[in-house]
Amino acid sequence: MPLSALALVVVAAFLHALWNIAAKHAGGNRHFALSSALMVCVLWLPAGLWFGWDEVPRWTALQWALVVASAFVHLLYYHALLAGYRAADLTVVYPVARGSGPLLSALGAVLLLGEPGGWGTALGVLMVCSGVFFVAGGPALWRHSHDPAQRLRVLAGLRWGLLTGALIACYTVIDGYAIKVALMGPVIFDYVCNLLRVPMMLPLLWRDVPGFRAAFHAQWRHALVVAAISPLAYILVLYAIQQAPLSHVAPAREMSMLFAAALGGRLLGEADRGLRLVGAACIATGVALLATMGG
Repeated sequence: MPLSALALVVVAAFLHALWNIAAKHAGGNRHFALSSALMVCVLWLPAGLWFGWDEVPRWTALQWALVVASAFVHLLYYHALLAGYRAADLTVVYPVARGSGPLLSALGAVLLLGEPGGWGTALGVLMVCSGVFFVAGGPALWRHSHDPAQRLRVLAGLRWGLLTGALIACYTVIDGYAIKVALMGPVIFDYVCNLLRVPMMLPLLWRDVPGFRAAFHAQWRHALVVAAISPLAYILVLYAIQQAPLSHVAPAREMSMLFAAALGGRLLGEADRGLRLVGAACIATGVALLATMGG
C-alpha cells in the first residue's frame, strides 16, 4: 500500500471514530439518520457541484445503478448501526461490526473484484480483526453474561454487529467497484449517494412529522457533526481505494478502533488496559503487513 494511501486511511480512521462517538451520544434513530443526510446535502452542495458539474452528465446506466445500490446499502447499514446502539452496548456492537466488516470486505474484493489474495493479505486481515476484538475488551465482553438481561444485550449486540459488518462489506465492495472499475470520482459519488438516500427515508418522515421535529431539535448538534465529518472520512477512504487494493484499505480502516479507545475510555471502557495494548499491537502489525505489501 502506498504511503499516501495509508496516510489517507489514518486520517479517515480518526474522523470515523469521532462521528461514531457523536452518533452514539445522540442516541439517534431514523430521524437522526434523515437529519444528518439533509445536512450533508446542504453542507456538501458546493463540493458536489464543483466535482460533479462535468462528470455526472457523462454517467451511464452502470454508474447510476452503482450509486443507487450504494445509497440503499449505506442506508441499511446506518439504520442497523443505530438500532444496534439502541439495543445493546456500543462496546459489543462497534467492535463486532468493525471486526467482521473488513474480513468480509477483503474476501469480497478477492472473489468479486479479482484482487490478488495471498497469505500476507490473509494474515494482515486476521491480525486487524483480532486486534479489534482485544481493543474492545476481548473476553471481558462476556464477563457479565451470566446475568440474563446482560446476556440478552450481548446477544443482541452480536446480531446487530454482524449484520452491520455484513452491510459494511456489501457497500465496500460496491463502492470499490465504482471507484476502481467504473472510475467514478470519490466526492461526487459519495454526494449523489447521500442525495439518493434522502427520498428513500422520506416515507418514514411522513408517518411521524412531529417526532422528526422533536428529534431534530434535540439532536441537531450531533447530526451536524456527523454531516460534516462522516462524508469527509469516507471520501478519504475512496481516494485511498484509488491507490491501493481494496483488500488492504478495508482492514486498515480499523485503526479507527485505536482512536476510539484513545478518545475514550468512555467509549470502550478503561478496564483491561493490557488487552487493549495487545489489540493495538495486533492492529498496528496487521496494518503494517498490508501497507508493506505490493499492489
